[in-house]
Amino acid sequence: MTKPPMITARGLEKTYRTGEVAVQALRGVDLEIGEGEFVAIVGPSGSGKSTLFHILGGLTPPSKGAVTIAGTELGSISDSGRTELRKKTVGFVFQKYNLLPTLTARENIEIARDIAGRKGPLPPETEAIIQLLGLSQRMDHKPRAMSGGEQQRVAIARAIVNHPAILLADEPTGNLDTENSTIVLGLLRELNHRFGQTILMITHNPEAAAYADRIVTMRDGRVV
Repeated sequence: MTKPPMITARGLEKTYRTGEVAVQALRGVDLEIGEGEFVAIVGPSGSGKSTLFHILGGLTPPSKGAVTIAGTELGSISDSGRTELRKKTVGFVFQKYNLLPTLTARENIEIARDIAGRKGPLPPETEAIIQLLGLSQRMDHKPRAMSGGEQQRVAIARAIVNHPAILLADEPTGNLDTENSTIVLGLLRELNHRFGQTILMITHNPEAAAYADRIVTMRDGRVV
């Protein structure tokens, strides 16, 4: 039997209102992302790709339509239920690394486990991921002592420490130079191949999008 999609969107619309002004960011988006697929969403500024990212991640609700993540329709569960689903199923990587500046790299990764209720030292498989990310010698450093590329790799390790089935990345190379962008994108590709994680990446960069299995193009709030 064919496995059901890991992410499904049906008829997504999103309208933002400021006073009497209404801006329709999404205009009926349908999308399916299969288990283990690496998908890039591209489009110009204002195309709706970041709005779609936040809705698919359960960070903001749609005005109309439905999203199903790993078999659970987000609209059918409570806010606390969506929070628990994100903890267990979804990892996030953002353009701004969002590391806690007073913590070391290791502590930034460990805190994600603590939030998910998984106390104790990092397990051997996480140490293997840290080695894959080239961070073994940087784990006792705080963010200010690390390069942008190293900080983003710590952010990736933090996002996947709880083995989420889905990794959502919003412009993960937007603050990086070409060399570090290549490293980070190659690592995402390797994580997808080695661990079968479903990856959805938002990017404006066609070279970054080329690392994905499939490219979805958006314009004016629609998939084109």
